[in-house]
Amino acid sequence: MELNDSVRQIKELKVQGAEMIARFALETIRNVLKQSNADSAGLLYSEMADARKKLAAARPTEPCMFNAFKYVFMDVKNESTIEMYKSFLERIELALKHFDFAQQTIAKIASQKVKNGSIIFTHCHSSTVIEILKEAKRQKKHFEVYNTETRPRFQGRKTAAELAALGIPVTHFVDAAARYAIKKCDVAFIGADAITSEGKVVNKIGSELFAEVAKKFEVPFYSCTDSWKFDVESIFGYEKNLEMRSETEVWEDAPKGVKVNNYAFEKVDPELVTGIISEMGIYRPDVFVQEVKHSYPELFER
Repeated sequence: MELNDSVRQIKELKVQGAEMIARFALETIRNVLKQSNADSAGLLYSEMADARKKLAAARPTEPCMFNAFKYVFMDVKNESTIEMYKSFLERIELALKHFDFAQQTIAKIASQKVKNGSIIFTHCHSSTVIEILKEAKRQKKHFEVYNTETRPRFQGRKTAAELAALGIPVTHFVDAAARYAIKKCDVAFIGADAITSEGKVVNKIGSELFAEVAKKFEVPFYSCTDSWKFDVESIFGYEKNLEMRSETEVWEDAPKGVKVNNYAFEKVDPELVTGIISEMGIYRPDVFVQEVKHSYPELFER
């Protein structure tokens, strides 16, 4: 897993999903660490910091990756080369274990919202939501999933294909038919790319619209996410801009004079979110923010 190749894969969306990107980035810097020939602690730290900077720049809107890096680097200071190597390796392994624990815990908590005969709505592709549905199936529950295609890159197709491979009944809808799908559902699960200090859920474009539809039809709407997706910088007023992707993803040969808007994400108002399900439990968005501060104070150190 070579550094520049990993950076390219992240930039080109070969690796998708906030948690998957964070895991991939951690595995990459672990490889950088193991391949290092640094003969001093200063040089080793410089190599690791350079890898961190390049990976972070590949996806500047991913707080999950930034928080994972902060966790890895926070206690690595004035040490011998071998001790610094051990510290980095230990922190990387602990960060990866955190993601495993969080995903398993979220799946167990959220799967309780899936009842026999339920229809679940989801949008885009979330590895966390997939794990929730796998856990519900493991519990022998009978349910089906309605999901949206998620234009323009059709990440929803990946979700539908994975669910079908798991033997979970799934019906795939064009994005514009989401209202029709949601009003027939019992619960909605989405992932999250970030949670702001105001409790807003940053997720794939369309998420807030679908949350509004869910509220109209009294369908509980949950964001299922690792708490490390909390955007610490938003507390200090450095909230990241929403990513605008290439116009050609939507219309490759658009006529002259036609401007194409291709926002990749949007912020879901916390009033539309029934709860955020994380490894800490289920909390309203405003309470979730306080729980993250209490559970992970080290992430707030600047």
